[in-house]
Amino acid sequence: MNGKTYTFLSRRALLVGGVLAIAGAGLFVTLGAGARAGTPLTDLLARTHIHGLAVDGQDSGRLLIATHHGLHALDLDTGLTVQISDHSDDLMGFVADPVAPAGFLASGHPAHGGNLGVIASSDGGASWTKLSDGVNGPVDFHQMDISKADPSVVWGNYGGLQRSRDGGRIWEQVADAPPGLISIAASAQSAERLYAATETGLFVSDADARDWQCAHPTDAPVTFVEVLADGMIHAFILGEGLVRRAEDGSAWEQLHPDFEQRFVLHYAADPANPDRAFAATQLGEILASDDGGRSWHQFGTD
Repeated sequence: MNGKTYTFLSRRALLVGGVLAIAGAGLFVTLGAGARAGTPLTDLLARTHIHGLAVDGQDSGRLLIATHHGLHALDLDTGLTVQISDHSDDLMGFVADPVAPAGFLASGHPAHGGNLGVIASSDGGASWTKLSDGVNGPVDFHQMDISKADPSVVWGNYGGLQRSRDGGRIWEQVADAPPGLISIAASAQSAERLYAATETGLFVSDADARDWQCAHPTDAPVTFVEVLADGMIHAFILGEGLVRRAEDGSAWEQLHPDFEQRFVLHYAADPANPDRAFAATQLGEILASDDGGRSWHQFGTD
């Protein structure tokens, strides 16, 4: 993918809170009971869009998919999806707890409208409890992440960057978000370090989300950033593809340059095997890799 390839993408089409804004009116419909009985992935993705991914920490044979219509689980053997609960809200800022295999945080919008604030699940997404409205809320965190260095620290973006030091119950407004923010990722080494993927590059702050420094020499849009528990940073750069680097400052490695006209919005690695990874693209598809992101195939087409 080069500059000519992605110039047709407007700023809004690039990303609005992690979701490609190309849906026409009426495209996304309410999911019926069939989704809970077992729905092919292609059918699910034709009726909703993805806001986040996580490999199930209790069952690595399942990929959890946070969508505009609740949380779904994809059986990686059968290719069928089930809606995990009757919770059909629009889940934004979806993030897995790095130390509790059945724990998740999310934000977003109730099915009936408004904002969810910060909600939590401790049973794999079957039930959810509201933790907080956040600052000036109820918030709608389109970007949220839990620190791998200190899981009691959670970051979110709503009217600026907010931080919780007690797992998401009490929040403080910390700083303005970098311009053109697309994605955030908390460090695995320092609870004060935060990475920001933006429309003009990848940045890092070691100072309470202030004093941002370039984390990569690019000035192209970076459509996601993710830090794994082992401290490996992954990001997708338009024109360069999927890249990674250890937080210790080693050189950036280009994992996969050719995604044709795709770009990655969400990325999830298996906690038990980081070489096994999944990605969601702006085309409403899920890609899978078994070699740490060097090669990819579209799930369900093998």
